[in-house]
Amino acid sequence: MDDDLTRAAWEGIKLCRQGSWSQGVTRLTRVAREKHPETKLPGLFYSYLGYGIALCEHRVREGLELCEKAVKAGFYEPENFLNLSRAHMLRKNRRAAVKVLGKGLRVDPNHEGLLNLQKELGVRRSPVLPFLPRNSTFNIFLGKMRHNLMKRR
Repeated sequence: MDDDLTRAAWEGIKLCRQGSWSQGVTRLTRVAREKHPETKLPGLFYSYLGYGIALCEHRVREGLELCEKAVKAGFYEPENFLNLSRAHMLRKNRRAAVKVLGKGLRVDPNHEGLLNLQKELGVRRSPVLPFLPRNSTFNIFLGKMRHNLMKRR
């Protein structure tokens, strides 16, 4: 029985990785309902289930909790950080998403999914005058000038 559930969990993860989130979440949800409390499932299971229910069922808070559980259990697995970061983006919490993304890149600096998400989110440059707040008039003005100069190159 446990082998069947583990196999079904990996099939659900595979479907999610391929972009078939609805089918994958359906399979992962079934596994979550049928598993025994002693059944050991990979951290990736909770990560994909968490992001999947946040994405497909709009249960973002519950999804974030599952993704955080996955990161704690599998802190060495970059995909856990990727899914937690994505879940934060669904909650419109860009700052948390970027922070988690950075932690994931420390685990695996070459992870394609993390690098793609980082590219998608963009990386902020440091303020021109670091001793002033980012939102100061001078930093905003000088930052715009720097941006325009860099565009012309």
